[in-house]
Amino acid sequence: MRIKQSLCYPMFKPPDMSLDDLFKVAAEIGYAAVELWARGPDFEEVVETAHRYGLVVASMVGHNSLADGLNKRSNHARIEAELRESIDIAAKYGIPGLICFSGNRQPFQTEIEAIEAVADGFRRIAPYAEEKGINLNMELLNSKVDHPGYQCDHTAWGVAVCERVNSPRVKLLYDIYHMQIMEGDIIRTICDNIKWIGHFHTAGNPGRNDMDDSQELNYAGICRAIAAAGYPYYVGHEFKPKGDLIEALRRTFALCDW
Repeated sequence: MRIKQSLCYPMFKPPDMSLDDLFKVAAEIGYAAVELWARGPDFEEVVETAHRYGLVVASMVGHNSLADGLNKRSNHARIEAELRESIDIAAKYGIPGLICFSGNRQPFQTEIEAIEAVADGFRRIAPYAEEKGINLNMELLNSKVDHPGYQCDHTAWGVAVCERVNSPRVKLLYDIYHMQIMEGDIIRTICDNIKWIGHFHTAGNPGRNDMDDSQELNYAGICRAIAAAGYPYYVGHEFKPKGDLIEALRRTFALCDW
């Protein structure tokens, strides 16, 4: 199965280029999708422009906030309501995945207690996500460099949540950059856990820049393994190009086109 590539468009839009022109170029290169983070006032424009060029909007954030997430039971009612609204919007506009967050570690809460709390939070909304056909992708982030204190910082932690919920719509956003920082062994971990992965993000490490020979990840090999695993969703590029933004999109697409 050929990898369906996506771009986190705010990171690749030149200041002098319109959204229309960016998405037109992305489609011409071969991208299948674009994605955003939080819904802003331009959300309708983003979706309409993407669809005009045959691009899916692959992913967006489903609830507030990254640090104050599902590991706090007092957040569950709020997050359930926010996810319900986001699920409806995603279903309306054909957005297959919503980003969810464990939140930062809480004092006096053990890892097992936190896993159970996050699983219970997902159980409240998973049936609605199943009904609407939308994936809830809990993001794996590093707590070493970029997000100190974030709890879902290892693949095994996230998988433990998914296994407890046991819903076809509760999955992980496997960010390759973040997981290289925390645990490495990327290809083996991806292949062993592919059933629980609903979205990927990419970036070179260190620096979160281009996937060139100045960083340590072999993205050609990683993407070849993802394709061979029969992964059906999107691989989203979320890095800060060091040079020309459009040329970075072209090089990245060619590198990951497996």
